[in-house]
Amino acid sequence: MKHLLNALGPALFALTLLLPPGLHAEEPTPAETPRQLPRVVILATGGTIAGAGASAANSATYQAARVPVEQLLAGVPQLAELAAVRGEQVLQLASESFGNEQLLALGRRVAELAENPEVEGIVITHGTDTLEETAYFLTLVERTDKPIVLVGSMRPGTALSADGALNLYNAVAVAGNPQARGKGVLVTLNDEIHSGRDVSKALNIKTEAFKSPWGPLGMVVEGKSYWFRLPAKRHTLNSEFDIRQIASLPRVDIAYAYGNLDDTAYRAFAGAGARAIVHAGTGNGSVAAPVVPALRALRKEGLQIIRASRADQGGFVLRNAEQPDDQYDWLVAHDLNPQKARILAMVALSKTQDSRELQRIFWEY
Repeated sequence: MKHLLNALGPALFALTLLLPPGLHAEEPTPAETPRQLPRVVILATGGTIAGAGASAANSATYQAARVPVEQLLAGVPQLAELAAVRGEQVLQLASESFGNEQLLALGRRVAELAENPEVEGIVITHGTDTLEETAYFLTLVERTDKPIVLVGSMRPGTALSADGALNLYNAVAVAGNPQARGKGVLVTLNDEIHSGRDVSKALNIKTEAFKSPWGPLGMVVEGKSYWFRLPAKRHTLNSEFDIRQIASLPRVDIAYAYGNLDDTAYRAFAGAGARAIVHAGTGNGSVAAPVVPALRALRKEGLQIIRASRADQGGFVLRNAEQPDDQYDWLVAHDLNPQKARILAMVALSKTQDSRELQRIFWEY
């Protein structure tokens, strides 16, 4: 029998070549299905990442917000390997000029995109000066678990060793990664992934400018994300705030503490219509003795007084330490820096005026 099969082998093989395709003993291996790329929208707002200098040697002297989003995307063709991207030019300005109107407009557009089932991730290019404030605002008001990633650069794209292209590449990689879902609003610069709540611009000039007092959430290496911790505070989908329910933001100002401080700035802010004043105090949000009477009087007039710390690497303000907050009915900003305390105060005041509720919000967010 073995000899018979050996003899018939070539004939049987030839017979299989004459069979219809569906009758072959083994189907040919089908071609691999093309990988479905995530769909990511890039919202451009200007900033250094869209800046241009007079020459390649200009890394710190340049004009911000010059390059349109189409040119930004064209400058990083490798984005097409990460996601199906499209860009929108929602703003074109240096971020120090970002105001409440811009925050609200951007937040509403992000919410619209987050509701779109055809969008799986959102990247926002932004100037670095107030990037941390926009990131925290979106952290509070966007009710979605889809990745929202802010990105900027410390050098314009025209400079030697420009950092914007790689930062943008990393941002798209994170926004298109399902592992980024539910982690809140994120910030990617210098190969690091930061929480939009924690991160702040701690340096200028250097590319490692952005720091988080509790450390980054992760890293991006060659388009792959590596995660090390998760944000513990309430954010995005778990937030009680919703951009669609906020028509306007109240005025909240920051008064910076220093030696020989008096109450001039506080009274001026109150006279200009501030609903709350963030005191950027020394150390544990300390308040100089000559200022205490004015702040107590302003609180009795209805202004919220919020003690924060001006400490660069993350101040942690304890309630009833340095000042009797319960007695004066003042608030403490917890570990938020003054500019982020201002953002939270504006959002919280759009919902409540009660100081106990406001302090709860500062603890939870």
